[in-house]
Amino acid sequence: MKSVLITGASGFIGRFVTAEMLNRGYTVHAPYRTAALPAQQNLVQTRLDLFDPQAVANYIKKLRPENLIHLAWYTGPKLHIHPCNLEWLKNSLHLLGCFAENGGKKFLGAGSVSEYDFSYGVLQEDRTPLTNPVLYGQAKAALYNTGKAFCAGNNIEFKWARIFNLYGPGERSTRLMPSVICAMLKNEPVQVSPCTKFLDYLHVEDTARGIAQLFESSVTGAVNIASGAPIQLRYIVEEIARQTGFKGKILWGALKENFADPIIAGSNTRLTQEVKWTPKYTLQSGLAQTINWWRTHLS
Repeated sequence: MKSVLITGASGFIGRFVTAEMLNRGYTVHAPYRTAALPAQQNLVQTRLDLFDPQAVANYIKKLRPENLIHLAWYTGPKLHIHPCNLEWLKNSLHLLGCFAENGGKKFLGAGSVSEYDFSYGVLQEDRTPLTNPVLYGQAKAALYNTGKAFCAGNNIEFKWARIFNLYGPGERSTRLMPSVICAMLKNEPVQVSPCTKFLDYLHVEDTARGIAQLFESSVTGAVNIASGAPIQLRYIVEEIARQTGFKGKILWGALKENFADPIIAGSNTRLTQEVKWTPKYTLQSGLAQTINWWRTHLS
């Protein structure tokens, strides 16, 4: 049976990637530090601290995986400036080294839109510089560049899923869509930024399918996992209000904007034409599914 090692399997994206790979007939090996996934067939979970180099070396030596999808990374407060990005870079390179030493054949790493220089607006894999000044973006770009060179020299197939903005069930409640959805379902005033910017959003299930399809395809290198269709944040807020029937106050400008650039969108030509990916959800249907999930979990 096909098998794959997935780090970060219990995370927001990882849960859906794991489900996708299980559905595609893989045995999934999913190390975890604190939060395991519910038990299911062909899911093998092992407690492991990725910050313990010797434990990682022992685990990889015993498992000898041929396939690795590396999703694990810090996603908490102050992500873009948190010093633990340095530790994640160091430990990710250690993991990749152990993978190569023990017969690894195919590596897919989770990249980020934050690698790119946002001033370019529409971001392309082969044309937009990876010069975003934030620590998180530079750490991811360093892993991409170093990992790509290392894999080329060790006969490992290298793939890099550069993930853009996403949403869906189980997203952290402080993020834009969950915070707006929850406030509207509770009929509370909604505090948002001016919401004049345009961003590229993709449902987490479509993101997971993009990652899985990239992994199984012959495509190598960096691929944007993006919708290719930037949408104004104000439209998203108004669409949530329409779908929830919210008639209360929307306090535009109550919060500061997180970035200055008017548009941050991804070209998804490689994803659609080379990987042959198509989305399952429109923004409207994805929001409807997400709103229904929050209705159930708020009650």
